[in-house]
Amino acid sequence: MRSVPVITIDGPTASGKGTVASRVAAHLGFALLDSGALYRLTALSALEAGVDLGNEAALAELAGRLDVRFEGERVLLSGREVSRDIRVETVGLAASKIATFPAVDRKSTRLNSVTVR
Repeated sequence: MRSVPVITIDGPTASGKGTVASRVAAHLGFALLDSGALYRLTALSALEAGVDLGNEAALAELAGRLDVRFEGERVLLSGREVSRDIRVETVGLAASKIATFPAVDRKSTRLNSVTVR
C-alpha cells in the first residue's frame, strides 16, 4: 500500500470547508474525499433500513459495510446515485446525530469500499 498525502479541514457547518477543500484539491491535483458525505451516506442507509439512530453498534456496523464511490460531483451508494438524497435536511440532521458516536466515526473513516475518482 502506498502512502498518500492527506489534508483535513475542520470547522462548523456551512463555514465553507467544502469550497476550500475543492479549491485546494484542484490546485494540488489531489482527489477530494468529502468525509461529511460519509456520515450522510451512513445516515441515509440507516434511515432507509430502519436502523435506530440511537443504536451506535448497529450504525457502526452499517457504516463499515457501505459500498461508496465518489466520481467527481457524483456520489454512489452500492451503485445507486445518491448525490441529492444525502443533501436533504432529514439526512443532514440524522448525520449530525450519528457523527457524535465514536464507533461510527471510526468505521466511517475506514470504510472497506470507498473509491474516489
